[in-house]
Amino acid sequence: MLDHIKNEDVLFLDIETVPQYTEFENSPAIYQKLWEKKVKNLRDNTGDETPSGLYQRAGIYAEFGKIICISVGLIKVQDNEKVLRLKSFYGDDEKQLLMEFIDMLNRFSGKKDVVLCAHNGKEFDYPYLARRILINELKLPRMLDMAGKKPWEVPHLDTLELWKFGDYKSYTSLELLTSVMGIESPKQDIDGSMVAHVYYIEKDLRRIVDYCENDTLAVARLFLRFKGEEPLKPENIESVTT
Repeated sequence: MLDHIKNEDVLFLDIETVPQYTEFENSPAIYQKLWEKKVKNLRDNTGDETPSGLYQRAGIYAEFGKIICISVGLIKVQDNEKVLRLKSFYGDDEKQLLMEFIDMLNRFSGKKDVVLCAHNGKEFDYPYLARRILINELKLPRMLDMAGKKPWEVPHLDTLELWKFGDYKSYTSLELLTSVMGIESPKQDIDGSMVAHVYYIEKDLRRIVDYCENDTLAVARLFLRFKGEEPLKPENIESVTT
C-alpha cells in the first residue's frame, strides 16, 4: 500500500483554526447577519441554538474563521534512519503566516511527484487553506489549485480516505485511528474543541502549536503504518519551530 510514493516526497500537514472574532457580539453587523443565515442549517436541538451560542463552530468554516497555525512535517533519511522534521507557521497575522507557508510550499513543490498528506485533508485542511489564501488576496500555490485537474492528477493524500477503503458511511477521527493502530494519541493536552478558548481566553498560542505538531506527527506515523514500514523512533523526531 502506497509503495509507489517515496517518504521524502510527502509533506504532512495539519491546521488549527478559530472564529475570526472573540465572540459573536464583537463581530461586524454584516458578519452577524450572514452568520445568522448560516446557522439556520446548523441547529440540532443540542445546547444553545442561538447564533451567539453556535458561534463556537464558526472556526470550522473558512468564511467565518481564520487559520492560526499550520504545521508541516518532512521525512528525511539520516544515517540510514528515518527522521521527521516538524515546522509550524503560526501567529495572529493570518496573511503573514500564509505567505510564509506558500513560500515553503512552492519551494517544496519544485520537486517532481510530491504530495500533501493530512487526516480528513480533502474535506477540511486543503479547501480551508485554499479559501483563506484567496480571501487574503494571495496567489494560490500550484499544489492547492485543483481547477481543471482530473482526480488522479490531484497531489493530495488523506489518511481518513485511505482508512475507508472505499467505504463512505462513517467518519473516523485521528484520535480513534491512532488508538486502534497502537500509535500514541496526538490528543494528550487539548483537542479541537478547546483551541478557540486556548487562543482567545488563555492566549497560549504556543500550546496550540504543540498540539498542531502532534497531529502532524500522528499523520506521518499513520502513513508509515499504511506502508508497512518501521515506525519513527522518538529520538528521530525534531521540531525546528521557533
